[in-house]
Amino acid sequence: MRTRTTTATAAAALTTAVALLLTACGGGSDSDDSGKDEIAGADTGASASASPSPSVSEDGVDRPEIKLPADVKNVFEGSKTGDPVKDAVLADNQRMIDSIDEAITVDAEEHPALKFYSKDNALVAAATYVQSFYEGGTTWTGTTRYYDREVTLAGKNAATVTYCGDETESYSKDRETKKVKKTPGDADDYVSYNARMEKNAEGVWQTVNVVSERGAEKCQP
Repeated sequence: MRTRTTTATAAAALTTAVALLLTACGGGSDSDDSGKDEIAGADTGASASASPSPSVSEDGVDRPEIKLPADVKNVFEGSKTGDPVKDAVLADNQRMIDSIDEAITVDAEEHPALKFYSKDNALVAAATYVQSFYEGGTTWTGTTRYYDREVTLAGKNAATVTYCGDETESYSKDRETKKVKKTPGDADDYVSYNARMEKNAEGVWQTVNVVSERGAEKCQP
């Protein structure tokens, strides 16, 4: 299971999240130092080879590229439903998940995909989650599987996606020493998610809110 630290207080978590949104997630500035902003605690450097998220050219949307390190893999089941709208929702749900994991696992000055695919409560929650890994000096490695993915449409521009995550083969890794902490899988490795998504003017299905439950019985084998 991926492990992370929790910030001391909710206020501290929100402060670091906002700082992350204004710097590493692409908050702009015209000053000479604007290109030097980064996630607190991160060492800048080139990312490892990786597999990109779904094609940036399928729907004509100018999307930021997402690349995960070679030792990090997200497997998404049930990406094609036969309904083009639901498939588009699922594709951006996948990109949202990958954008968070890219921000966790790739040390870089900016992670524009994080703000591209999440907003409102979901963006603050994602930023806080990412920041907790940097504060704890950890990242993760391995494979996470996402399954039982279902889309419920609510009009033309809103949808809900429910899905499960299996973290039994993803492990905590020390950012500095690169030492991997492998632990046996248990019930807490299974997580259920309920994501509220909205389609913006550019045609991107952004996640606006996510509720998760670790150890969810419905996601366990």
